[in-house]
Amino acid sequence: MGPTTPSAPAAANQVNIAGFAFSPSTLTVSKGTTVTWTNKDQAPHTVTGGGLNSPTLGNGATYSFTFKSTGTFNYICTIHPNMHGTVVVK
Repeated sequence: MGPTTPSAPAAANQVNIAGFAFSPSTLTVSKGTTVTWTNKDQAPHTVTGGGLNSPTLGNGATYSFTFKSTGTFNYICTIHPNMHGTVVVK
């Protein structure tokens, strides 16, 4: 097999963790939506804050959270606090 092609953009309810960044950095979803974060970096990361509290995610690991209320949920990676993300729930 040849080399794989780059990953497709994240689906509407997914956040990729790659290049020491959350992508997209801001995600807007409807109340009741489950969002899944996937770590595509070799380094471990977390998704913490705004009610989110993932375990340490190794490469390829995922964390899902269902947003049951509206609002703006800001989160960081506690290992790399310069990594910031936001989920806006309408």
